[in-house]
Amino acid sequence: MSTVTPLPVAQFVRIAETARASVSFVLDGVELKALAGDTLLTAILMHQQHVRRSEFSTKPRAGFCLIGACQDCWVRSEDGTRLRACSTTLREGMRVLTQPVSDTESYDGGAR
Repeated sequence: MSTVTPLPVAQFVRIAETARASVSFVLDGVELKALAGDTLLTAILMHQQHVRRSEFSTKPRAGFCLIGACQDCWVRSEDGTRLRACSTTLREGMRVLTQPVSDTESYDGGAR
């Protein structure tokens, strides 16, 4: 019996533009690869089924409008900067968190 935990199934599957340069980034402490020109949303959903969990219900969220209007895809950089995953272009070495740092923090700056 294998003791290796399989990676979660990705929400997105890339079927075109596979020849672009590779970009490394860190998602919730795990180093991953995406392609140059990907948005954070694309890069995240190429590796897992959701972008984050709702701060209100803890249900998974994968973005809604995909054009930067709905506020559903907020994530944070490790320094605390809020990033809209659907409209932020991935950069080499980005360090992204999809979960609040603590149970008392939420994506709206702690306000509840």
